[in-house]
Parts: sequence; C-alpha cells; structure tokens
Amino acid sequence: MAERGGGRGKRPTAVGEALRSYLAKSGLTTRLAQAQVIPDWPRLVGPQIARVTAPESVTPDGTLFVRVATSPWMTELQLMGPQIMAAINAGRGAGRIKTIRWLLSQ
Repeated sequence: MAERGGGRGKRPTAVGEALRSYLAKSGLTTRLAQAQVIPDWPRLVGPQIARVTAPESVTPDGTLFVRVATSPWMTELQLMGPQIMAAINAGRGAGRIKTIRWLLSQ
C-alpha cells in the first residue's frame, strides 16, 4: 500500500500555515492586504469621512479609488491626502496604498 503524505518523518502542515505559504509564494498576500483597506475604511478614516465616501477598489500597483459625495468634500479630502494615507498605511507592511484617486459620485 502506498504511503500518504510523500514520505516518512515529515510532520503534517497546518492548513493555516499551508495557506499563508501559498499566498506568499503567489504574491496574493500583498493584494489581500491592499483589499483589506475597503472593509476597514470607516475605522481608518473615521465616521465623518466614511459617511461621505465609499472605497471602490484597489489596483495591484496600490491605487485606491474612492467615491466622494460632493465636490467640496472631494477638495477637502484631497487636501487631507497625506494624513489619510498615513492612517491607511500605519502598521501595514505588505499591501501599502500608494495613491488615492478621489472620484465624484454621480
């Protein structure tokens, strides 16, 4: 009977460990970290900004697209860009956001 697992002496790999290894090798760890900005948006920017914005997507190069309710808010957020970027990227090794593109809601 053939032995499962490929050989003697190998310890089984935990599913979480195998998944982390696969994600790291495939480059998806960075993409997942970037994408996490979207559900974390209200916590990262606070309730006032979260009420007038809606993050839409993140490109592989680290550009975050965010819809903004009004033109005055878009202007204000562009001025606050450095502070918002600092809040988004604080403690984030992989998956840093490099640019935010503010889009006026239609």
